Amino acid sequence: MDRRHALASLGASLVGAACAPLPVTARPAPDAPASPAVPPLAVPLGETPPGDPFWAMVRAQYPLTHDRVYFNTGGLGPATYSALDTTARITAELQRLSETGHNLLEASRAPIAAFFGCGEDELAFTRNATEANSTVASGLKSLGPGDEVLFDAHAHPGGSIPWMSRAVQYGIVCRIFEPDAPTPDELVARIEAALTPRTRVISVSHITAPTGILLPIAQIAELARRRGLWLHVDGAQSAGMVPVDVKAMGCDSYGTSGHKWLGAPHGTGVLYVRKERLDEIAPTEVGAYSDNGTFDLPSTLSYAPSARRFEPGTRNVALIAGMAAAVAFMSQIGMERVKGYGHALARRAAAGLRSIPGVTVLSPAHPALATSITTLKMANVPYDRLYNYLIGTHKLRCRIVTERGLDAVRVSTHLFNNEDEVDRLIGAVATAARDGVPG
Repeated sequence: MDRRHALASLGASLVGAACAPLPVTARPAPDAPASPAVPPLAVPLGETPPGDPFWAMVRAQYPLTHDRVYFNTGGLGPATYSALDTTARITAELQRLSETGHNLLEASRAPIAAFFGCGEDELAFTRNATEANSTVASGLKSLGPGDEVLFDAHAHPGGSIPWMSRAVQYGIVCRIFEPDAPTPDELVARIEAALTPRTRVISVSHITAPTGILLPIAQIAELARRRGLWLHVDGAQSAGMVPVDVKAMGCDSYGTSGHKWLGAPHGTGVLYVRKERLDEIAPTEVGAYSDNGTFDLPSTLSYAPSARRFEPGTRNVALIAGMAAAVAFMSQIGMERVKGYGHALARRAAAGLRSIPGVTVLSPAHPALATSITTLKMANVPYDRLYNYLIGTHKLRCRIVTERGLDAVRVSTHLFNNEDEVDRLIGAVATAARDGVPG
């Protein structure tokens, strides 16, 4: 096990840098430009509605350009200065010493596990949600030919293709349900109605990517427990948008990315597997660090007694330290405050858009299902022309949504957006509805 702790003395200083209070502005290398001076983030007590000056301070923590309005966090979110500077600084220091910094992996694990409400031994670091989803889909031992996996029809390719690949290779059967129900209870009823005696797994998006439906995971978990099914949650859209407590949710596994709402560097993600069910997933990518430290050539191997078994080989620990800095930033603000802010902007957007003749908002109206994503379509303007008009004429960066033939435009509202930007969006769509958009 010594190989896991080779840099203990170095790690103490670098971990301190990774978790330093904001702002983080140190130069990553002598010849690299310094980040601009980032104002201290003094988090106020009590409520902070969208018009509160606090949110301007939050916006200053991001290097995101002011030349356009960014409404595509559901696709890719900008990282904070603290996450970027932490990553750059640790990269430079490890390169200066030519060391791996494996111990930094463990130092980052504790705060990130706490952020997701799980134990350190239940958390594995991945490159993204797709890798986490694939680990579960490829390794779940209970699935055999003819066994069924049920997932939502709005599943991202990173949440559906891993199961479909196993169907192609090993003969399992994939089935879907439509998640756009008017209430949480009806949504759960749809899932239950779709189950068959051959169902072994329910795999759902925590928040759907096309229209931002928040699925009632705790209710779905109760259903899965009653039926003896594995519940996997694709959390790519939830981590950093809403509070995530995997234990309270009751799922068996959960995967997410760091590069969307969480504001972590690209190439970061996590996989949670409930500890008592770890052995039900066969590690499909293994190597150094997948073992418990006592393997003996050529045939004696025991896996690490934790989710670390899913982390083979040398990792880019600077990225993971950057993810820890992103978690610290979100925790400093408070995830309930983050959720409330993004949701308030989305409600403002949805209300304004629904008031425009010819505009349909596809995102849910029920408050228990609604999130920080607002997806719209227009009767007289095709979705692709509307997207090009919004970004080309009004510098509003949204995203087109073609999944399941929705043919719409998606708007994500997050910490760095504000009410004026939302009003610009509403005004631009109103103009398009009134005057049309040139072809």
